[in-house]
Amino acid sequence: MRHVLECTGYEVLTRQIVRGEGSYIYDINGKCYVDFEAGVWCTSLGHNQYDVNQAIITQLGKISHVGYRYPNNIVEETAQKVLETLDMLDGKCVFLNSGSEAVELGVQMARELSPKPLLLTFSDTYLSAYGSSGKKLSEEWYLFDWSPCKTCTKVNKCDINCELIKNIPFEILGGFVFEPGNSSGLIKLPPKQLVKTLEKLIKQNNGIIVVDEVTTGVGRTGKWYGYMHYNITPDIIAIGKGIGNGYPVSIVAIKQNIDEALGKTDFHYAQSHQNDALGCAVVKEVIKVIGQENLVIRSKELGKWFLKELEKLVSKYGIIKEVRGRGLMLGIEFKESIDQDWLKELNQKLFIRGYMIGYKKAANLFRFYPALNIKKKDIEMMLENLDEAILKML
Repeated sequence: MRHVLECTGYEVLTRQIVRGEGSYIYDINGKCYVDFEAGVWCTSLGHNQYDVNQAIITQLGKISHVGYRYPNNIVEETAQKVLETLDMLDGKCVFLNSGSEAVELGVQMARELSPKPLLLTFSDTYLSAYGSSGKKLSEEWYLFDWSPCKTCTKVNKCDINCELIKNIPFEILGGFVFEPGNSSGLIKLPPKQLVKTLEKLIKQNNGIIVVDEVTTGVGRTGKWYGYMHYNITPDIIAIGKGIGNGYPVSIVAIKQNIDEALGKTDFHYAQSHQNDALGCAVVKEVIKVIGQENLVIRSKELGKWFLKELEKLVSKYGIIKEVRGRGLMLGIEFKESIDQDWLKELNQKLFIRGYMIGYKKAANLFRFYPALNIKKKDIEMMLENLDEAILKML
């Protein structure tokens, strides 16, 4: 494209994409692809979803944007629906545009309420494209490397007696910012007891728990939100991507005590499209459709089957290190000995066959984050093509 700045770092693979329908995407020549990445992990209900489209049309016929000082009922109604999914009925929401913005605002809130200099997060966590959460400078963040926990024999009994945890300076940590396993598309799932222990110690030191659910939320992992796998209670939750089904909208949800504490400070935040009625109409409809179609449960059950099918490839071919994931957030990591050019060619062959599959070159990883309502037969056909392509290339 002559006039579009390409600065994502990703290779453009095809000619113009002109249409989408469910998990299917069509290019300018009419070729169909099955989208196993839901765009950028955003179209939780698939492309061109009828109910969401109708909600947009209806709201456009009323009003799309108001401004800071003027309320609109759709915003309050949607906030209530969001809080119901979180079982946080006495909390509050603010609606924004991007996941990065939501995480960064959640972090700003935590810093406002804590005089302590640092926030804790995992070293492999991706939080934001900008701001403090994007840079993660040492004077603002304590980065914890949990990779030794993968081989720890006591990981299910993790507590304060762990040498790694003993070294964490909880007395100067104002909070724990937790992303439940996406890790910038690497699908690294921290041990449950480790997360629970960190939550306990942070709260014992009057810290705040912020959860980044931009990717792992909205049914992606087989629960409404990824943190629900860890039996923790966050104070601030950032939501994005799938909650808009491709429309740019995000949310920060906070508990009642956080709202009350912020009310005692001079904290302010305002941007042009904050609490826009149109974005809220989209969110409300996405939540409605997910509930009506039982897509959270479907993500859990279909994901379990999908993972088992991927595991069959591990035993069949000696080139795969492991498969991992939760719900419909799954990945295949190939062994370090596998040439990256070989993997790139495999990914391209699958693309030519009509399958859009995520590829993380530096990690030798293929990932699968499809729409929650993807047809099982499309997964079966992709697996057949993946199996056949590997066999032909070996």
